[in-house]
Amino acid sequence: MSYCVNCGVKLDASLKRCPLCDTPVLNPNEFHALTPPSPFPAEKGQVEVVKRRDLAILLLVVLISSAAVCGLLNLLVFSRSAWSLYVIGACLLIWVLAFPAVLNTRIPIYGCLLCDGLAAALYQYLISFNTAGQEWFFRLALPLTALLTALAISFALLVRGISSAFLMVALYASLELAALCIGIELLIRRFLYLPLRLTWSAIVLAICTVIAVALVTILTLTPLRDEVRKRLHF
Repeated sequence: MSYCVNCGVKLDASLKRCPLCDTPVLNPNEFHALTPPSPFPAEKGQVEVVKRRDLAILLLVVLISSAAVCGLLNLLVFSRSAWSLYVIGACLLIWVLAFPAVLNTRIPIYGCLLCDGLAAALYQYLISFNTAGQEWFFRLALPLTALLTALAISFALLVRGISSAFLMVALYASLELAALCIGIELLIRRFLYLPLRLTWSAIVLAICTVIAVALVTILTLTPLRDEVRKRLHF
C-alpha cells in the first residue's frame, strides 16, 4: 500500500492520481520509463558521401552551360567585343584544375602540372584576342607560363624523387625562388627591349644564396641538423 506524497491518503496500487488532491502517483522504480526519449538517434551514422563521378558531371554541366550561355549572349546580344572568351577560358581552366581532384584519377602530378600550364597558356591566348596585339602573349605571357610550369614540375620531381624533409624542401624553395625571380626580370627586360642584366632579382638571388648555404651547412652537419629538428619540432 502506498500513500500520497501531498495529502497522505492511502492509495490503491491501480491509481495514477490521488483521488483527494489529484496529485500524480509516481513509482520511484519507474522513473527511468518517464524520461523523454532523445531526439538524436541512438546509433552513430554517417551521411552518404557524394560520388565523385556525380560531382564531376555536375561541375562539367555547370561549366559547359556557363560557357555556352555567355557565348550566345556575346554572339546575339552584346557583340561589340569577344568578351565571352574570358568566361570560356576561365571555365576551361577551372575544369583542368579541378579534374584530378574531382575524379581522383591516377594521373601523375607531373602530368597534372603540365596540363595546368597548358590550360593557363590557352586562357591567356584567348584573352589576347581582345587586346591590341598578341605580342605580349608570345614574348612575355607564354614564356612566363612555361617558366612557372617548368619550375613547378622540377619542384615536384625534387620533393618526390630526392627528399621531402622540411629542410630539403626549404632548400628547393629558396633555389627555385631565385630562379623564378631571375627569369621574370630577364623576360620582362626582353619584352621591353632593355639590356639583359640583373637588378632587383640580384638582391633576391643574394638572399636565397645565403639561405641555401645555411641550409646546406645544417644538412651536412648531423648534430646541428638534429638540434634544429628538435627545436623546430620537425
